[in-house]
Formats: sequence, C-alpha cells, structure tokens
Amino acid sequence: MTTSEQGPGDDCPQDYGDKMTEEKKRHGCLTAWLVSGLFINSSALLAYAEKGFVMEALPDMPGWAVPMLTLLALFNLVCTVGLFKLKKWGFYGGCVSCGLIFVVNLSSGIPMAVAVSGPVGIILLYGVLQIGGDKSGWTQLD
Repeated sequence: MTTSEQGPGDDCPQDYGDKMTEEKKRHGCLTAWLVSGLFINSSALLAYAEKGFVMEALPDMPGWAVPMLTLLALFNLVCTVGLFKLKKWGFYGGCVSCGLIFVVNLSSGIPMAVAVSGPVGIILLYGVLQIGGDKSGWTQLD
C-alpha cells in the first residue's frame, strides 16, 4: 500500500505487542507518603539552611554535619521527585541518603531513637510501594 492509498490512522503501528503499556498511576497511600516526604525534607532543608537554628538546638553537633545534612536533605527532595515520576533511582537514592544521614546523625550525637527514624521511614516506604499487588507502586517504577 502506498502513502496515497492509506486510510486515516494507517500510519500508526497496529501491533505494539509487549510494548503496549497501561497508564501508570500512583495509589493514594503512595501519593500521601510522597507528599509528606516533600514536606519533611523541605522543612529539614530550611532548618539546616539556617545553621544557627540547628546549632542552638544541638550545640554539640560538629560544624561539618550541618552542611552535609543540608546537601542530603536537598538530595532527598530530588529522590522524592524521582519517586513522584515513578523512577526506581528515587528509591535507591533515598536508601543511600538515608544510610548517610543515619551515620551523620550518630556521629553528631543524635540519640539512636531519633537517628533510626530515617531507616524506619525507608522500610515503611518500601512497604507502601508494595501495596496494590500487580499494580503496586514498585512494579510501576522504571
């Protein structure tokens, strides 16, 4: 069939095979978790950006910890946006950041009960990503 003999829509491939995908959609729990992550990490970023505020609240914190935590909070925001876009790197980046923040917190004298909140948050995020069976957030991550 030549171009002039084609009907409307004939220029589109008819068979996508396995490449045909359904529209990806986050479930409500994942969206709520990610929105809370944006809020928490934005708040942390603002708190760390005001170094005096942190140093007053935690006078024993080493000087290097605040800039490091500021960068990690910014990185967490980037990873959360990645998860909003259903990118698997957002989860793995969050895991790496969480581990680094945990080490910095422990090195800075933050109590274990507070320092462990980050790793617990990653475990809960992984659980939220599993909700939905075949249509879970995890199966939709690229």
